[in-house]
Amino acid sequence: MGLLDQASTPLGRLVVALAAIHALPGNEIRTLHATGLDLSRGTLEVRRGLLRHTLYMEELTHQLAADWTTYRHQRWPASANPHLLVSQKTAVGPDHPAVSIGRCACPSPAG
Repeated sequence: MGLLDQASTPLGRLVVALAAIHALPGNEIRTLHATGLDLSRGTLEVRRGLLRHTLYMEELTHQLAADWTTYRHQRWPASANPHLLVSQKTAVGPDHPAVSIGRCACPSPAG
């Protein structure tokens, strides 16, 4: 309880929603592609190997995804990284990987 309120960034809040509400594992969250997000339809395509799963976003996740894409575009307007979730290090080019698995977008349990 309250984890969403503790997330201090748009990235952190979206990650919490995807994990807690939609039960997406970390490896799937990290590898989401920006082209898989369709805000007009309220869907997010999740790649599972050769398969594709359509996640239908409820209102909260939809708003958090919209907030993240707005933030991402304002912060890194020329980012060519195809992943939906990027960081300052990974946003700069198309050859950069997804956000690091070691990078936590949420506050630590202690603080």
